[in-house]
Amino acid sequence: MDNFSETVIGAVDKLKNSVVKIERIANKNNKDIAEGSGSGFMISTDGLLFTNSHVINKAKKIKVVLHDGTICNAELVGEDTVTDLAMLKISASDYSPAQLGDSDRLKVGQLVIAIGNPMGFQHTVTAGIVSALGRTMQSYSGNMVDGMIQTDAALNPGNSGGPLVNADGEVIGVNTAIINGTQGLCFAVSINTAKEIASQLIRFGKVKRAYLGFEMQQIELVPKLRSVAEVTNQSALFITKVLDKSPADKAGILSGDILFEFNNHKIETADQLFKQLSEDKIGMFQYVGILRNSQKKEFRITPAERLAA
Repeated sequence: MDNFSETVIGAVDKLKNSVVKIERIANKNNKDIAEGSGSGFMISTDGLLFTNSHVINKAKKIKVVLHDGTICNAELVGEDTVTDLAMLKISASDYSPAQLGDSDRLKVGQLVIAIGNPMGFQHTVTAGIVSALGRTMQSYSGNMVDGMIQTDAALNPGNSGGPLVNADGEVIGVNTAIINGTQGLCFAVSINTAKEIASQLIRFGKVKRAYLGFEMQQIELVPKLRSVAEVTNQSALFITKVLDKSPADKAGILSGDILFEFNNHKIETADQLFKQLSEDKIGMFQYVGILRNSQKKEFRITPAERLAA
């Protein structure tokens, strides 16, 4: 067997007992009827699992189907419509929690594998590459989500909430969206962002984050720019759009700027910036380092609270 096939098979084998099907249940004529489905994956031995918010949002009842066909009732731990993530909990033992990776270590061109239940076909596997990192895109709820992983691993309705996996079988993203009318444009919330969200959902049942107000993409910094600007970053965040009247707009940040630093913390990935934008930053002056025309500039910015659309 060829090396590519062995790599995919090995990665899938590590996740086969972790991936679940999620069903939204409605009661019609005194009968429970599935009105929609998606995917999810187990992350702990005590029954916690990840999925997308839009998969379970406003559901009256949620059922989870394990790899062996076992059906469990699920309890909603919490959801964040801004990042389109939700956490559920079930009472079951016949599964293996997924191993979570580090999305900060991803590279464009890296092999990734998606596992889920598209159109109800359980445990469907597709493979592709990381097409781009640190993307900003609009979620099902209308919110702009930062730090997205773009991939060409095929996703279809029903894949939402399933894992995006690297060659080692580690989850590096939560599959969340496709762009209708296109091929090979699929997106996942990075697992490092998901870990931060999970921490708040488990503790508070909701998420409160600071917001700057721009769309971005993670880029590599060429050696010449690093030398001229005297920065040590290998990568940074290219600002593709600044939203009108946002904190970034008011601070004087422009489309085309490159963000490389936040409060003297080097920023190379969208996950690193997301981690800095904690609740305590809301309404307080912060400082961002920007590269503009190969020159370093510092801007003072006051993050606002990130509100759902």
